[in-house]
Amino acid sequence: MNGTTERPAVKVNGYVFFVVGLLIAVLSTFLFIRGATLESGWYIGFGIVLFIGAMLILGGLFVVQPNEARVLTLFGKYAGSLRDDGLWWINPFTAKKRISLRVRNFQSEKMKVNDANGNPIEIAAVVVWRVVNSARALFDVENYETFVGIQAETAIRNIATRYPYESHDVPTGTEAPHSLRSHPDEVGEALKTELHHRLEVAGLEIMETRLSHLAYAPEIAQAMLRRQQAEAVISARAKIVDGAVGMVEIALKRLEAEGVVHLDEERKAAMVNNLMVALVSESNAQPVINTGTLYS
Repeated sequence: MNGTTERPAVKVNGYVFFVVGLLIAVLSTFLFIRGATLESGWYIGFGIVLFIGAMLILGGLFVVQPNEARVLTLFGKYAGSLRDDGLWWINPFTAKKRISLRVRNFQSEKMKVNDANGNPIEIAAVVVWRVVNSARALFDVENYETFVGIQAETAIRNIATRYPYESHDVPTGTEAPHSLRSHPDEVGEALKTELHHRLEVAGLEIMETRLSHLAYAPEIAQAMLRRQQAEAVISARAKIVDGAVGMVEIALKRLEAEGVVHLDEERKAAMVNNLMVALVSESNAQPVINTGTLYS
């Protein structure tokens, strides 16, 4: 991607110039006092010139803190960037803009968007980022911090429309499609990739993204809760029925194998009906004990 290329600035050890500037300032003060004592314009003039020179030398000194960059411009032209921490000296007419290289967090506001199924949801995310190209961050966008906020919220909205909140009606044996709720890591990676393309122009690096809030919008939250409860009940009942069928099958096979009783098809059907009612019923079954048949 085309953009301003960061390059190192020409710098000189600041401690040397600090000592030189201090010595010149002391010498100019001495000459000024000497000239005032002797009433010599030459001493006074030379002292003033040296004092101005000392101020220019000391004015070129500046300090770079750790994890900080200084972007330098000279008469409107980019003169390079300085990342090395310490005391340095450059042309005193150079403008110096401080940019932090520390890792930062951006916490988006809760946004109401529609997911891939058209359901209104609330979503928010945390974006961890830092400046990697100080020249682009300063010259290629108006305000890189505001740029991060706007682009992050736009990317979050875009990602939310690609995935459903959760997967419904997935056939047995079929892998459920990725959703915001069931695959947060994949969603975070997709958001990170999209933000990388959006913020590369500003010289920013996206280190991590993750969803910090995810919920149905209030107007459908109750309906979706009832749907989730219904799905849970259906799933539980299906497991109960599967287990009951297996138990009835085992009971019939053992009764026949051990010769306990021989049942015709009609009695088998009745026994299966009774066992299924007893095993599947939500309330405790009340057994009726048959002690025999009364013939009149």
